[in-house]
Amino acid sequence: MKKTLLLLILSFVIFSCKKKQQIIIPIKDFDFDKADSLFQKENDSAYYYFNKVVTNSKDSLQIAQAYNYMSVIQFKEGDYFGSQENLLTSLQFLDEKNPKDFDCLSANYNELGLTSFHLKNYDDAIRYYDAAIKFSTDSNLKLVISNNEGLVYRSKKNYPKALKIYQDILYKNPKNKIEYARKLTNYAYTKWLQNPAYNAEAELLEALHIREKENRDWGKNSSYSHLADYYTAKQPDIALDYAHKMYQIASKLKSPNDRLEALHKLIKLSPESQTRKYFNIYESISDSLQSARNVAKNQFALIRYESEKNKTDNLKLQKENAEKRHQIVMREFILLGAVLVVISGSFIAFLWYKKRKQKIESAAQNAIQASRLKTSKKVHDVVANGLYRVMTEIENRDDIDKEHILDKIEDLYEKSRDISYDKPAITDQNFHQKISALLMSFATESTKVLIAGNTPELWDKVNTTVRYEVEHILQELMVNMGKHSQASSVVVKFEKKEDRINIYYTDNGIGISEGTSLKNGLTNTGNRIDAIRGEITFDSKLEKGLKIQLSFPIY
Repeated sequence: MKKTLLLLILSFVIFSCKKKQQIIIPIKDFDFDKADSLFQKENDSAYYYFNKVVTNSKDSLQIAQAYNYMSVIQFKEGDYFGSQENLLTSLQFLDEKNPKDFDCLSANYNELGLTSFHLKNYDDAIRYYDAAIKFSTDSNLKLVISNNEGLVYRSKKNYPKALKIYQDILYKNPKNKIEYARKLTNYAYTKWLQNPAYNAEAELLEALHIREKENRDWGKNSSYSHLADYYTAKQPDIALDYAHKMYQIASKLKSPNDRLEALHKLIKLSPESQTRKYFNIYESISDSLQSARNVAKNQFALIRYESEKNKTDNLKLQKENAEKRHQIVMREFILLGAVLVVISGSFIAFLWYKKRKQKIESAAQNAIQASRLKTSKKVHDVVANGLYRVMTEIENRDDIDKEHILDKIEDLYEKSRDISYDKPAITDQNFHQKISALLMSFATESTKVLIAGNTPELWDKVNTTVRYEVEHILQELMVNMGKHSQASSVVVKFEKKEDRINIYYTDNGIGISEGTSLKNGLTNTGNRIDAIRGEITFDSKLEKGLKIQLSFPIY
């Protein structure tokens, strides 16, 4: 029932953010419009087109909105970590000082509250709901978000705080009967949870009658659940009747979560002769729901993987084109130089040759920069000049020693390998995105990778040296996972606790057997951990999989 209520709220918030989006963005976007038309009809296809928007759009607000939609789709499919990651990414494209972004900011924070609630991170949920209320420009929407916050306090069993919220909002906007019924049933149900002797019957029935009169199936589903719980101890027969009604309407709504909740009540309240039947139905729905969620999560990961793969292929193609252009120019240069040397053999030819060489080297450097490839200047200095020397030797010697030439080329190869081990300069901006891209690059069709807690704030006070070591530690863990673990699911969670950062790695692979010796990769990982005064713990005493905890100080 909680899932039903939250989905209703989620739809309301998305509508609000979408409305603002339409006002701000007059230019039509085909991918966004296509995704919007498929939303709630074909979620896989909608997710695909929204992902195209975040990849190709130049409008920051439209990108934020697309991430928002993607998070909603993932939330509905039970992919709470994936939903949370997209919401945090969406926030990066919004300006908290720009009133035009307030509606989407409020929507994102409200949905972060929903995901945190489902992950039982109640304190985070409350913090996000407070932020959602702060940025909301709609008084009715603020009441909805406040109701969400009351539900969190109720789940924490902080009934006085929850009741205070419900009392504050109960009689606001009384003309909206549906909202009044929702607030009334939550208020009465919470009062009863706080004091089982409290007579909540009249208020719960009043809310139900409003929903029946307005013919609101989702609302009736909520009331039936509350009434079944309320009557369970007092009048089990009436409770059983409401449990039947809840199961019927949940089936009509095609809501597997509510059907499971209704079946749980039926198993508890029904005669023993009926219990087995309901239990079998419960088991079947639960298995189907979990399978559907797993398929959906893998599908979302595959869509993101294909998108990243297309980007990588694009960059690779640009690099190959640049190298081909360089090779063509170099061949032309060698041929022209050889003709000039043969014809003139003079000092004038040498000067022209040198000038031409400088021009070609400059053109090659500009081509490399234009392609936006992250190739260091040292690659050009070592490899390009080395190749030139080899080609010059080939050009000017009649007796070519094949072994000698191969030795020189091998030397160039070794030098180019050495370059890859130089520590790169790490920028302080968008480090969390770099980490997310690193981890997600190991996702495949058979291995999904989930990330949680990797926020910009997490890395604010972490210095460049520590960032460098952490990046390579994570890379080593993921390489070992890809080579050895046979895992189908990997979860990496980041957490800032006091003055330390904790990273939890979990996979469902074959684990590490006891007595296994550490090879170079994991040994280097241990050395890196020591260098940043951190700790690493391997937990392989599991039935399946591996857990690793990394911990290091921020300062």
